[in-house]
Amino acid sequence: MDKIIEIKVLPKSSKNSVVFDAEKNIYNIKITEVPEKGKANKKVIELLSKYLHTPKTSITIIRGKTSKNKVVKITSFT
Repeated sequence: MDKIIEIKVLPKSSKNSVVFDAEKNIYNIKITEVPEKGKANKKVIELLSKYLHTPKTSITIIRGKTSKNKVVKITSFT
């Protein structure tokens, strides 16, 4: 079953972290990477993969590739 989630990315943070805000139903992801040449998106996928215990290949950014607010599709989410 696929799952669609919303995330908000905070680049150039002091540390990497993923926190789910249940009230807003959004994942807040802090990353140390700068948002250039896809580095930030790559780090977002890496962190989500670890946080959700799913392969990186199952995670796709479907909206907001150049924005802090993104929509992500997770394939075969259980």
